[in-house]
Amino acid sequence: MLRFVVLVLALANAVYFAWSQGLLASWGIAPTQQSEPQRLQQQIKPQALRVLPTEEAGRVELAAVKTAECLQAGPIEESQMPALRQVLDAWPTNSWTLEAAVEPPRWIVYMGKYPSAENVSRKKAELRQMGVSFEPLSNPALEPGLSLGGYSSQHEATQQLEALTQHGVHTAKVVQERPELRGQLLKLPLVDDLVRARLEDLKPVLGSKPLRPCR
Repeated sequence: MLRFVVLVLALANAVYFAWSQGLLASWGIAPTQQSEPQRLQQQIKPQALRVLPTEEAGRVELAAVKTAECLQAGPIEESQMPALRQVLDAWPTNSWTLEAAVEPPRWIVYMGKYPSAENVSRKKAELRQMGVSFEPLSNPALEPGLSLGGYSSQHEATQQLEALTQHGVHTAKVVQERPELRGQLLKLPLVDDLVRARLEDLKPVLGSKPLRPCR
């Protein structure tokens, strides 16, 4: 009886070995294949993959953040918002924000309007000789002319005009270059390569509001 049991066990082991090695596949008896050769064929240089240590992965992530920048534009008027939102809806959710913003009025010490650009050039030369600085105008309605400085209040601009008068400037005056602006401030907090590739889509809807570094 014992010999019979030993014989049965030996035969069972032999059959199991043959099954596990696929030797009985021609009989339709074989274990289920767990490998997926088609997936291996789709891999691109799998030997190049490397699992980074936690410290090194942190450095790589930090370097990626440092190469990104923050940009903003605004205030954007309500009439521009539908077109802007249509563009932003296709962007990653966390790549942009909108918040209420107010830009104060701008007052300037103004010289102009002049008859021509040639007159402006002559006036610039005179101001350089006097040591008086000037800057371009942002309001086309005041061209051709010059700004001798911009301020957030009429009082500040008037004080600067008085100082320039003592310096020899006698034909300037204080004017409001633009009124107070209210709208939405668009902020792109982390402009990486992915977001940077989409910036051109914003230019048509932002109009005269350029993207500039965040303050």
